[in-house]
Amino acid sequence: MTRIDNKKQRILHMTPIERLANQVGFHSCYTNSFGEQVYATDDSRFALLKAMGFKVDSDTSIEECINELNDRPWLSLLPDTQILHSENEQFTISVTIKSSQIQALLKWQILTENGKTIKGNHQLSELSRVAENNPYDIDYCRCVLTLPYLSEGYHTLQISLDAGFSSFGKDELEQSDSCHLIVAPKTCYGPRDAADYKMWGLAAQLYSLKSNNSWGLGDFSDLKKLVKNAAKRGASCIGLNPIHPLFPGNPAHRSPYSPTSRNFLNTIYIDVTQVVNFDQCQAAIDKVNSKGFKQQIETVNAAKMIDYQHSAWLKYQVLELLYQHFQKEHLASNSTLAKQYQEFVDEFSEGLKTLATFDALYEHFRKIDFNAYGWTAWPEEYQNPKSNAVKIFQKEHADRVGFFQFIQWVADSQLELVTKAAKENGMAVGLYLDLAVGCDGGGADVWANREIYVSGGSVGAPPDATNLLGQDWGLTPINPLVLKQQGFKPFINALRGNMRHAGALRIDHVLGYMRQYWVAPGKKANEGIYITFPFEEMLRIIALESRRAKCIVIGEDLGTTPEGFGRVMASAGLLSYRVLFFERWENGLFQRPEHYPEQSMVTVSTHDLPTLAGWWTGNDLLWRERLELYPTKEMGQSDRNNRVTDRQLLIDAMVDMQVLVPEHAPDTSPAKMNAELSVAVQRFLARAPSRIQLIPLEDALGINEQVNIPGTIDEHPNWLQRLPFNTDEIWQQDDMKNLLNTMGKERGHVSE
Repeated sequence: MTRIDNKKQRILHMTPIERLANQVGFHSCYTNSFGEQVYATDDSRFALLKAMGFKVDSDTSIEECINELNDRPWLSLLPDTQILHSENEQFTISVTIKSSQIQALLKWQILTENGKTIKGNHQLSELSRVAENNPYDIDYCRCVLTLPYLSEGYHTLQISLDAGFSSFGKDELEQSDSCHLIVAPKTCYGPRDAADYKMWGLAAQLYSLKSNNSWGLGDFSDLKKLVKNAAKRGASCIGLNPIHPLFPGNPAHRSPYSPTSRNFLNTIYIDVTQVVNFDQCQAAIDKVNSKGFKQQIETVNAAKMIDYQHSAWLKYQVLELLYQHFQKEHLASNSTLAKQYQEFVDEFSEGLKTLATFDALYEHFRKIDFNAYGWTAWPEEYQNPKSNAVKIFQKEHADRVGFFQFIQWVADSQLELVTKAAKENGMAVGLYLDLAVGCDGGGADVWANREIYVSGGSVGAPPDATNLLGQDWGLTPINPLVLKQQGFKPFINALRGNMRHAGALRIDHVLGYMRQYWVAPGKKANEGIYITFPFEEMLRIIALESRRAKCIVIGEDLGTTPEGFGRVMASAGLLSYRVLFFERWENGLFQRPEHYPEQSMVTVSTHDLPTLAGWWTGNDLLWRERLELYPTKEMGQSDRNNRVTDRQLLIDAMVDMQVLVPEHAPDTSPAKMNAELSVAVQRFLARAPSRIQLIPLEDALGINEQVNIPGTIDEHPNWLQRLPFNTDEIWQQDDMKNLLNTMGKERGHVSE
């Protein structure tokens, strides 16, 4: 029996719900990080398939869904989307027709991205046939149409069948269809395209930056200062946490990985005093210079932890005054600034207006009900962005919608100045931004395109060594079937919006583009199921956007990785994400630097892991125990015992590479960090062939506390901690001076 026959036999022995889940792309099982086989449950299958819109109330309805999915590709002339490989010598696409239509004339035209139209026609009978089927007892055949050469980009193919060339009925033959044509390269823009030397940079949580001029949290001016100072000291990039928009109407919602949208910016990072019309607006100047306002700025700026609500309240008061001034003095006279603003509004068009409308509605309904967190809590007539109620709201609250558009323009303009400063100061990469894996279910992106999102489901991760209970991230997943139907547009918009000002883009949880772990409504994080995504098509789109923006792409590939994933990602030109803590041999020994792949970005830690100092002292283990993140006490004790061994293994690795002499190693019992180990670890990683080395500011400054503990919200000060020094002072710290000296020696700008 052949392999295909074996597969058919397995499918025949499946229950209806298993067959439907299999056809949609859900995996029946997976191997976890402990080598154990984990099987999907029918409860999770039922819940997720129902959330996707399938009727699963009986075996009969399930069978109907299976048949519909089987037949759907045969009932349309064209596929929804066709990815064409730009390196191919010939472009082709399949056209599906009724066999009775084979004598018809096929007319086609391509609307290219640059506005040109290419036309042609073919006799269907002259095209080669590659497949046949008979859904609903009607014979269909699939023909291959050869297309003309097209440049890389996004085009539209339109076809129609002309009844005039057949003896068959006109009603049967007059059909038309269209298809998204995406011509894309194989590989991304790479680090060797940016520089001919091994680069390094600093990673910062933007909110954590401090200066005398910031209002309780870091802003774009603080970032610009960091960029300039880092560039002067040899850094090629500054890596940031996601700066996607959150919820202006609820500043307490602070996780950068749970945005309302992935296409725009978090306006809380605006430096109010650097808004283009600030110096012209006396009302804003008077407000900022008033005694009471100054005192409040001093209060939020002196706090150790960020008070997002207080900072936002201060900023939005002044931004509203600036918008009023902008309306009166610029929009009314169509000034140069007004034209620049309008260009931005026109460029982002419907997407910007939708976000601004959402923000205005969110604010409106929270005034009525403080607990109205997102569109799911709004009256039903406002839950559809295209409803008459929403259109009326836009007209009646045009001023407020305009305000939210205005502050997006301000944020974009200020970030553009940061990018400009990076280039002017010689940074080979500049900003290294971060694309979150998804959006909050109550946010603007889900509201704007509900049909593509699986409401009730959640993206997460299965249990592993860092989180034994599994993870439910609370992010609404995208339906991969609908994603292809929509020509991948939501994905394209997210990439384009984030590459706009980036020289490098980290894609969070890029594993989810091959298979994504979904937690069903009402289920625990360890009861999730993997679902397949169109990985190769998505990689092509990433490569296309990467080359257009000249943006390096790093795929965060930590976690339970499918076999062959790394090879596929590398062949597409994405850099792997390598973290020191995880780069071990099976016996626990740390891998020597030369074993790291060249096509990678290397770092000690991430925002979800302990800092080097926190790891050495076991601060992360104390937090896990305190927060009861261990399923059993024995597991906690095992981790503590293993950490004792791991500390010695790290020292052994540093000594072996001659970046640390044994007498300079820190104490292991009790564990106490020292500057020598901190520098040694960065020197160790600097010797890897990895094209980019990223050093978190928390490690550069010897900070003990980690940024975020996954699975917690308020139990740990996630996304709240400010750096202990301002943006000028950090360069004067001994830890930073030692680091800069080391990086200058190990990764100076020496061409290869």
